[in-house]
Amino acid sequence: MFLSIIGIIIIFIGFAITNQNNMASRYSTVIKITGIVLVIIGLSFSMFKVINAGEVGVKTVFGKVDNDVLYSGLNVINPIAIITTFDVKTQNYTMSGVQDEGKQTTDDALRVLSADGLEVIIDLSVLFRVKGSAAPNILREIGTDYLEKIVRPVARTAIRDNAVAYDAVALYSSKRDEFQAKIFNTIEKSFANRGLELEQLLVRNITLPASVKASIESKINAEQDAQKMTFVLQKERQEAERKRVEAQGIADYQRILSTGLSDRQLQYESILAQKEVAKSANTKVIIMGNGKSAPIILGGN
Repeated sequence: MFLSIIGIIIIFIGFAITNQNNMASRYSTVIKITGIVLVIIGLSFSMFKVINAGEVGVKTVFGKVDNDVLYSGLNVINPIAIITTFDVKTQNYTMSGVQDEGKQTTDDALRVLSADGLEVIIDLSVLFRVKGSAAPNILREIGTDYLEKIVRPVARTAIRDNAVAYDAVALYSSKRDEFQAKIFNTIEKSFANRGLELEQLLVRNITLPASVKASIESKINAEQDAQKMTFVLQKERQEAERKRVEAQGIADYQRILSTGLSDRQLQYESILAQKEVAKSANTKVIIMGNGKSAPIILGGN
């Protein structure tokens, strides 16, 4: 387009010197032809527009937005049209308390009040993309700064509106997935009405007040101590049961011995034991008793 403007200026100069009676007037025709050539070259370059992969283009002619979308590749356009490109790849908008981690260079985490009146700090990442077919409407109604006009305020409002329904501890633990799902549904509906598509919502971190964290840690420690004591008591019960069974077995054994062994059976068992002793290579002399006392063994090594 710049060459076309230069060419038009040169054409005007050629017409301006045509009626002058000087040496320059002789070259007016050449100057005009040069200007026309530049205009043609400039218009030729302006008629072609390359849109990169992952982008779409929107044409604007004299402030009017064209509804036709230019997709990636080589496109033939009106030479005087202005092309505005939109990124249709997945974009990440992060609001974090860590400096320089998100779009903002300062602390950008969300500070919200829970149902129990406590301040909770939430780090959030929004994954979204621009719908290519909706790019003309976005340019016409929002402009190119949709991150600050739509993504940021819609996400922060949705979190605040939904966080008030949960206690701080529930947000941190048991209700975290439910809270994230509600935020996703709220933001998704708002984005859809404005030409954006929400792909994923990530609640990256939830920070509780120091007093609540201390209370949770104390509760966890108490629960661990209770579980430990339960284990110890169970172990002691098992040990007591083992000793009771052992004592019962000993008592039963002694009762059987006291009631079930006769003198003849004891004499028979004694004879068997003496026979085994006699077979030993270390046994030399066995003095048998009179039946009422145990035998005396002599000569053992």
